[in-house]
Amino acid sequence: MRATIIHAPGDIRVEDRDYPAVQLTTDVVVKVTASCVCGSDLWPYRGVRPTRRPTAIGHEFIGTVESIGPAVTTLAVGDFVIAPFVISCGACPQCLNGVTVACDRHAGWGGKDDTGLAVDGGQGGAVRVPLAESTLVKVPGITEPDDALRASLLTLSDVMATGHHAALAAKVAPGRTVVVVGDGAVGLCGVLAAKRLGAERIIAMSRHADRQGIAREFGATDIVEERGEEGVAKVRELLGGVLADSVLECVGTKESMDQALHSVRPGGALGFVGVPAGGAEVPLRYLFDTNISIAGGMAPARTYIPELLADVLAGTINPGRVFDVVLPLEKAPEAYRAMDERRAIKVMLIP
Repeated sequence: MRATIIHAPGDIRVEDRDYPAVQLTTDVVVKVTASCVCGSDLWPYRGVRPTRRPTAIGHEFIGTVESIGPAVTTLAVGDFVIAPFVISCGACPQCLNGVTVACDRHAGWGGKDDTGLAVDGGQGGAVRVPLAESTLVKVPGITEPDDALRASLLTLSDVMATGHHAALAAKVAPGRTVVVVGDGAVGLCGVLAAKRLGAERIIAMSRHADRQGIAREFGATDIVEERGEEGVAKVRELLGGVLADSVLECVGTKESMDQALHSVRPGGALGFVGVPAGGAEVPLRYLFDTNISIAGGMAPARTYIPELLADVLAGTINPGRVFDVVLPLEKAPEAYRAMDERRAIKVMLIP
């Protein structure tokens, strides 16, 4: 099969790999029907995180179950499934408490499972899925989603779940005011999540017209293009002299965290989900003086998918709008360039 491999910063190739097979009794093999490039994939692409050897890449995919291990009883060949961005067992204390990303048997796509066997990356033709019953989420009644539904289902593997996590961490609720820092796919999904949770006013910080349009479609009531102290002043002006009840940080840089932190009112809440790229240290004295609470981190997508899936299937939310480019898998290098150069919000790859 063909799969995306990162060799070094800026060096993405699509190469031949062995087609996966069931190796453990709890495995299934999923034929990938759509995958995508994530903002966090850009950190190794840009050299922010090292690539020590050629590595399969990609952690967001959906597809059809092709084969199953003998211990698998709740999935069947032909089921259409969503793969969360990490593998989890569903039985350890962390999983039972909903924090599936801290699973005792946690493993990532493109790495190795807890037995030491290699795991395929998501940007390829097929994937061996360890711990399949506890990891995958079956989509009921769907075998061949149309293009719009396919896109929305794919967001549940990561970006929509991550935006939802940011909103929950920031204590978004009916009547609260919200600022979203970051206009990538996660930030836009954060806007949608805040709207879904009943926020009264949602300010999206964005300088790009195409992203501003989707933000408004998703529920943003205001757009702020200013940054730094000017951005904080604009938020305060829009909210009648106060700052936001809830702020979602969806980038992961020092600048984005500073922007988010200083956009929260005293006693408010900040939810951060941007993968830290270094330097985003939290000033404890400022938190002490303002009583601002901070929560967040890696989103437990497996915990959130069933709830969000119900809304996608009902047509209540359409997060798939964040995909503005669709390319064949063979053009994965171009997908990475487009994301890196911000010519695309999020690129879907079709094998």
